[in-house]
Amino acid sequence: MQVTFLLDEINKVAEKILSQNLQKVILFNGEMGVGKTTLIKVLAQQLGVTDATSSPTFSLVNEYQLPNNQYFYHFDVYRLKNENEALDMGIDEYLYSGNWCCIEWAEKIPNLIPTEHSIIEIKILPDGKRQLTLH
Repeated sequence: MQVTFLLDEINKVAEKILSQNLQKVILFNGEMGVGKTTLIKVLAQQLGVTDATSSPTFSLVNEYQLPNNQYFYHFDVYRLKNENEALDMGIDEYLYSGNWCCIEWAEKIPNLIPTEHSIIEIKILPDGKRQLTLH
């Protein structure tokens, strides 16, 4: 799936993403400021998160409970120095929990990512629109 959109259309884009055959572990690729965190927040809301959402830049992971007694985990592993730091925080337990796991900067932990995952790539186009590709 590929879609080009303005940020004020992000709710529709999130709906479209969730209508696809997604794996519950989703990697978000794109340069800083492209809208990865914003999209993850909207996906969380559409899945039923009612708590205020924020970027886990300093905490590495934010955990939200969903109405169906499942969880939505939002990771930002940008600040990790190596994969051992991720293992020390127990990331493998999250990734293999069967819950939603959205990971920003997953390229920092390539050997820890489950085989079954989806990838969302976001680019900023010259006109300010975003181009999203779901793999």
